[in-house]
Amino acid sequence: MRRFKFVRDPLSTDIGNNVEEFLRALGGPTCFFFSGEDNSRTRALVTLLHGNEPSGAMALFRWLKSGRRPAVNVVCIVASVAVALEPPLFSHRMLPRARDLNRCFRPPFDDAQGVLAEEILEILRMHHPEAVIDLHNTSGSGPSFGVCTHMDRQHDALVSLFTQRLIISHLGLGALMEISEHSYPTVTVEVGGRLDQEAHELAWEGMCRYFETESVLHEGETDWGLELLRDPIRLELNEHVTLTYAEEPRDNYDITLRTDIEHLNFGGVTPDTLLGWASGTERGLFTAQDAGGRCAVTRLVRIKDGKLYPAQPLKLFMITNNAAIAESDCLFYAVSDDGKAIGA
Repeated sequence: MRRFKFVRDPLSTDIGNNVEEFLRALGGPTCFFFSGEDNSRTRALVTLLHGNEPSGAMALFRWLKSGRRPAVNVVCIVASVAVALEPPLFSHRMLPRARDLNRCFRPPFDDAQGVLAEEILEILRMHHPEAVIDLHNTSGSGPSFGVCTHMDRQHDALVSLFTQRLIISHLGLGALMEISEHSYPTVTVEVGGRLDQEAHELAWEGMCRYFETESVLHEGETDWGLELLRDPIRLELNEHVTLTYAEEPRDNYDITLRTDIEHLNFGGVTPDTLLGWASGTERGLFTAQDAGGRCAVTRLVRIKDGKLYPAQPLKLFMITNNAAIAESDCLFYAVSDDGKAIGA
């Protein structure tokens, strides 16, 4: 049984007066089809894979209200509507005990989230878009960036519609962008923090460019001037390790991170930058693997006198100050301070 509702060229008067009314009217996962000036080509945009990332839904509502028409056909998939509506609005990444939807785009598709991901893939296969953008917010406040699995001019061009920072990642987590290697140019765009007005504006401006620009895939020698960050490593918590955020170490937790740690997003850190406090050993508390499958924990962090520091000069990103997300996903991603992969 299909879970998606399909809507073609909705009127601006039929979508409610604000983004909450818009989502309530949808009621569940929805696929919009917008007829373009050129109906021989189609692009796709996916948003709200995570229910606590509102910028894409807000930008889409604004675009629908504007009554504009895209340059080409656009298929727009709005996924975790029910999660976003779970009170308080836009506060839940996924429902309790549910898998992260953006880790479900590879088999097996044997639970509710997997079925939803499989249907998204089916919709994309059916329309065979010339490009796919998966629009997200970061868990913590921070600058915008794009992510793709391999670098070429098409991926560069798509990311440059939104941001000037590109991460090339081969982590293989089951994210939607990983279909790019086999199907159509696909990028993840993180427009910034979910509570940041700048992120909402960037989502709107980038969406307009993506929908309304005649050509978004460039084959020429254009230099987009992107800052490139290659093959990041994820720092994750070991099972049963406890985490909190505070201005000083908390005795009842294994790890206490600085409350302002998200301000380190995309800034360089040195071995003297205090990240927080830790009780235990690096490998006892954390797990991290490089692209070759080797343990990389001690290349990322060091513990000295109960204090947690970077192990070497690094650039960190996707840092969150949400303990639930840090525990279920990761603490941060890291590359060398020059943007290159961290060496063995």
